[in-house]
Amino acid sequence: MGIDATVFERGARVGGIWTLEDRPTAAYPALHLITSRARTELAEFPMPPETPDYPSREAVGRYLEDYVEHFGLADRIRLGCEVVRAGRAAEGGWELELAGGESEVVEALVVASGHNDAAKLPDPPYPGAFAGRQLHALEYPGADPFRGERVMVVGMGNSAMDIASELSHHAARTLLSVRRGSWIVPKRLLGRPADQVVKPWSAVHVPWQIRQPVAQALLRMTVGSPERLGLPAPRRGLFQDHPTITDTVPSRIAHGAITPVGAIDRFDGGAVRFADGRSEEVDAIVWCTGYRVEIPFLDPDVVGTDPEELPLYRRIMHLDHDDLLFVGLMQSTGSALPIVERQAQIVAERLAGRWAPPPGPEMRAECAARRKRSVRRWGDHGRPTMRVDFDGYMHELAGELEAGRARA
Repeated sequence: MGIDATVFERGARVGGIWTLEDRPTAAYPALHLITSRARTELAEFPMPPETPDYPSREAVGRYLEDYVEHFGLADRIRLGCEVVRAGRAAEGGWELELAGGESEVVEALVVASGHNDAAKLPDPPYPGAFAGRQLHALEYPGADPFRGERVMVVGMGNSAMDIASELSHHAARTLLSVRRGSWIVPKRLLGRPADQVVKPWSAVHVPWQIRQPVAQALLRMTVGSPERLGLPAPRRGLFQDHPTITDTVPSRIAHGAITPVGAIDRFDGGAVRFADGRSEEVDAIVWCTGYRVEIPFLDPDVVGTDPEELPLYRRIMHLDHDDLLFVGLMQSTGSALPIVERQAQIVAERLAGRWAPPPGPEMRAECAARRKRSVRRWGDHGRPTMRVDFDGYMHELAGELEAGRARA
C-alpha cells in the first residue's frame, strides 16, 4: 500500500510463539497445529504442498521465516527491539520508548503482540504446600526431565492433552487433573481433517444451534463421550465452548498410561488431595491453565485494567483513538493466521485511506451487540469480548472490507 511500516520485535527471530529462537514460548517443543494446514495457511503464501495436515512447531516457525524472506520484509523488522511503553506524542501520533533507551515517534500504531505470553495460574492458589516442583506449560521443556517421575498435568485444554500424552511415554505415572469437562474432537474425522468436515458455507449460513446437535451426535458415535474415559461431562455444547483436539489422549487413557483424576482440593507435602477424597503422591505438576492477556506497553487508560475486555470495532479499531489498531487480539474457534491476514488487509487499507470506519456511535453499538451475542453463546467466562467464530468472522471481515471501501 506504499506505507512506511516498521515492525518492532523484541525477539532475536520472527515467529512470535512459533519462533525458532531458543526461548520458552506457548509453543512447547512437541507441539503440532490443532487446525489443519489448509485452514491455517495464509492465502497469499500457501504452505509447501509436502507439508502434513498438522505441521509441527518447527515447520510453522520455518514457514513464518520463509514468509519474511519471500516478501522481502527483513529490512522492515527491527529484531531485538522491545517497546516498553507507547504513549500519545505531543505533536500527534505515538511515542515509543524502547528497551535500549531510544524513542521513536510514529503516526499510527498497530498492536500485534499476541496474548499467549503471560502464564495464568490458579488464583487464589489451592490450600496447603506442595513439596515437588511446579511449572506452567509456558516453561515446559519436553518430557525428558520427567523421566521416571510421577507427574500431574492440570487442565483440559489442548496444551494439557499434548503434554500429558508426551509425558505418558516417559514418566513413571501420568495423572490428568480435570475440573471442568469439554468435548474431545479427533484430528481426523470421516477420513479427513476434522476442521474440514463442515464446509465454510454451512458454518456461515447454518446457525450453530442447528449444527451443534448433529455434530455432537457424530462425535458420540465415532469417539464416544468424555465420561467413558473417566473425564467430566462437558458443561456446555460443542459450539459453546472450546473443544479439546486430540487423537492420542483417549488411546493413552485406554492403555492405562494416563490416569484421569478430578479437581484438586489441597496439597499436603508430596501428596495431592482431590475433591472426591482420593489422594496421590506426585513429584511434579505441570499447570496447563491458560494465559493472561497483557499489553504492558500501553497505559490502562488506553486498554483498560483488563485488556480481555477491551472493545474494538470488528476486533481491530480502538474506539477512542483512530490511529491505534489491533491485529490478533481475538480468540478464534479455528486458526488465527487467516484472520490475522484479513485484519491486516483492513489495517493497511485504513492507513492508506482506502477504507473508513463507520461513525463512533455505530462502532460502539456494534461492540456492545457483539459482546452480548458472545456471552449468549459462550457464557461470561473464557474471554467473551475477544471470542470470534472462525468462519463467521472471516465472512464478516470480507463484508467489512467492502463496506469500509464504500464509506471511504
